[in-house]
Amino acid sequence: MKVTKTALPGVLLLEPPRFGDTRGFFSESWNRKTLAAHGIEIDFVQDNHSLSAQTDTVRGLHFQSPPHAQAKLVRCGRGRLFDVAVDIRKGSPTYGQWVGYELSFENGLQLLVPEGFLHGFATRDPDTEIVYKCSDYYAPDCDGAVRFDDPDIGIDWNLSGDAVLSDKDAAAPLLANFDSPFTWEGPK
Repeated sequence: MKVTKTALPGVLLLEPPRFGDTRGFFSESWNRKTLAAHGIEIDFVQDNHSLSAQTDTVRGLHFQSPPHAQAKLVRCGRGRLFDVAVDIRKGSPTYGQWVGYELSFENGLQLLVPEGFLHGFATRDPDTEIVYKCSDYYAPDCDGAVRFDDPDIGIDWNLSGDAVLSDKDAAAPLLANFDSPFTWEGPK
C-alpha cells in the first residue's frame, strides 16, 4: 500500500495495489495490519455506501462532533468524485485550509480524513458511488456541516453546472459563523 502525506497533517492519500488479469483486478482496500505498519491505527466500526445519481452532486462539508467524532477512509466504488478535507481544529496552523483529490473506480485511490476535519465531495459522473469506513457510529445529535461554497475556505469544486444539494447542506453555516468543537493538540 502506498501512503502519501498531504498538505494537511493527518490527511493521507492511500493507494492500495491492484492485481489484474484478463478477468479484471483484485485489490485489498483495507487491512488493519497493513495500515498499522504505516502508523494508521484507527478502529473503524461502520461502513457507509451512498449513490449520487447526478453529476455535480455535492455532499458536505460534514463532520460529527465529539464524543462521536469520526475519522473516515473514503473510496469511490463507481464513477468519479472530487473528495475534500478541511481542517477545523481551533489553533491549528492549517485551520480552514483544504485538500482535494479525484477518487475514482479506475484509480482506486482512498482519502483518510481524521477527526477534526470537514469532509465533502462532488460527483464528476452520474451514478457515482462513495464507500467509506467510519471510526464511530453515526450520532444525529453530533451531526454538523459548514457551507460547501464558503468563500473563506475557497474550495475550487470545478463543477460543470449548479451544485445539487440537500436542504441541510444548502442551509449550512459559513466557517466564520461556526464554533468548531475540535482543538488542535500540536504536532503528532
